[in-house]
Amino acid sequence: MKKNIFEMGANFESDWSSDNKKIDKVTQTVEILPPEKHQLHFAKEKRRGKVVTIVKPFHIEKKELQLLLKKLKKRFGTGGTVTETSLELQGDSVTLVKPYLQELGYRMK
Repeated sequence: MKKNIFEMGANFESDWSSDNKKIDKVTQTVEILPPEKHQLHFAKEKRRGKVVTIVKPFHIEKKELQLLLKKLKKRFGTGGTVTETSLELQGDSVTLVKPYLQELGYRMK
């Protein structure tokens, strides 16, 4: 039988895979430090015309960071989110958050 010259496809013999669900997850190790060893920075950004306060870098576990964010959101009545090693709070809340974090033992730069 003749070989079809118009046949197209991938050669699966050379360790090629079409399964895109096998993505290696890169795990980052977080160096956990006590609050006294932190050097936190504050930054303000405008996103879609609104101010966002960013506090970073935290060297604590993600669960503890989420609990800290929950306390801040409840205490100051603002929204926020956790990114890798930082907290993002809605609004210009540096003057509110800074004394509270110092009260918890965190150091600022």
